[in-house]
Amino acid sequence: MDFKNIIDALRLPFLDEKELRKALYELIGFYPHHLEYYQLALMHKSASKRNEKGRPLNNERLEFLGDAILDAVVGDIVYRHFEGKREGFLTNTRSKLVQRETLGRLAQEMGLLQLIKSTDHSTSHNSYMGGNAFEALVGAIYLDRGYDACMRFMQKRILAQLINIDKVAYKEVNFKSKLLEWTQKNRVRMDFQQVSQTKDQGGSPVFEYKVVIEGVEGCSGRGYSKKESQQQASKDTLQRLRREPQFIDAVFAAKTERTKMEEEPVMVAPKVEEEEEPEVAKTVPAPELQQAVERLADEFSLDDIHATPAEKSREEIIAEAEEAAFREL
Repeated sequence: MDFKNIIDALRLPFLDEKELRKALYELIGFYPHHLEYYQLALMHKSASKRNEKGRPLNNERLEFLGDAILDAVVGDIVYRHFEGKREGFLTNTRSKLVQRETLGRLAQEMGLLQLIKSTDHSTSHNSYMGGNAFEALVGAIYLDRGYDACMRFMQKRILAQLINIDKVAYKEVNFKSKLLEWTQKNRVRMDFQQVSQTKDQGGSPVFEYKVVIEGVEGCSGRGYSKKESQQQASKDTLQRLRREPQFIDAVFAAKTERTKMEEEPVMVAPKVEEEEEPEVAKTVPAPELQQAVERLADEFSLDDIHATPAEKSREEIIAEAEEAAFREL
């Protein structure tokens, strides 16, 4: 325990909320100076109160601030730890460390979940509550003690005790597979469309792909390979699906419209096979028939071609004449 913490510990008996202060000390490694920040960080919106102006008091604003501070702190740590690594590797490593699943697991292992004030229903059904509270806690530390305190908290309490940064960095997370799994479960169509293919200053190819779900554009990703760019696009689209309800609504509205069109009945059944229109036989009236027979008889010098008074088709007359001519040969 450093000198400042010794002084804070001596002051503890004279302060209110002693149990909360002790619990926070176990979590962050020091006693809070401004307890109200931490109380707000632990207030889920389901149990929020209102101030004298009628505005809700919960941890959403601190969550926003903590998210930005956490990105900066973890980016700083990753940059210094992995010397010489490329930007893509550093970005992916930071993303793994600050993603909601990781923060939610940290909140549970630290015991942060037990300190959150919320309704029982929200606790059992909100899988992001722990991760959100973790970000809000970082926001509270920043307001209470500043950036350096946030850095010490992440280095000494998180990375030194709960996370192996090297193990996380080299663990492959297939965001594309996760997105495909989500689309298959929800029976929505997804496609990756190439946006561009350029080269960086060193001449290396750079690809950009975007995700399209049911015709609704998701996020784009850039990388030095198609796989890398699609992974980044998938990761950002997954985050958007989690954080933007209106994006999900647009996807399912497009799906509903597509399936509605596909399921509309076709009133006229198709033919089993191509049917040829029957030819209508052209008939010759009886008087004209006799004249035609006589002309054919004269032309072929035939005596046995004849026609009945009934009407015959032109084709029948010609066929009979040809048959008679053949017999004469």
